[in-house]
Amino acid sequence: MNGIKWRFLQNLIPNWRRLFSISLLLTCLLVVDVQSAFADINNDRYDGNVFVVYAGNGSLVPPKATLAKALSEHKPAILAFYVDDSSDCKKYAIVVSTVQEFYGRAAEIIPVNVDTIPIKESYNSTEPGYYYSGVVPQVVVFNQSGQVVLNKKGQVPYEEIDDRFREVFDLLPRSESVRLKRRSFNELNSELTQ
Repeated sequence: MNGIKWRFLQNLIPNWRRLFSISLLLTCLLVVDVQSAFADINNDRYDGNVFVVYAGNGSLVPPKATLAKALSEHKPAILAFYVDDSSDCKKYAIVVSTVQEFYGRAAEIIPVNVDTIPIKESYNSTEPGYYYSGVVPQVVVFNQSGQVVLNKKGQVPYEEIDDRFREVFDLLPRSESVRLKRRSFNELNSELTQ
């Protein structure tokens, strides 16, 4: 009988050690991984790309064109400088997404993560680093000739960017224009049933 108890205890002790080590490992993993759960729009913690997470627009990253390509094709462009772990950039992502919504086919929308700008002594005027002033968010709008028509730091309102693009594309001012709005998918369906 003592032999059976001894064998049972030998089998039980390694299982307890294994169970204890697995539970300790899981506890450590949960404590370490919880940090990303504390990230939100009001703090400077990284929780993913700002355009994907906060604007719901993954089509902005990576950008479809470079500044050099947009300037060589004489296409209006906007550089939107940002970092993924800035609460100001998280809040501003929706404005850049709205600019793409209205001007994405006619102009190049180029979000630039400032962490990816190479550090050099000097930059060419076709490189985003040439226009970056060290603050995020920052917006630079170019016309068809490649001239800067807007270069502002901070959270520039959509209306200010819209006014510049209206000048670039020779559109009516917002006060004289019909308010543009997207048509919902259900609206199309209701027209077909009438």
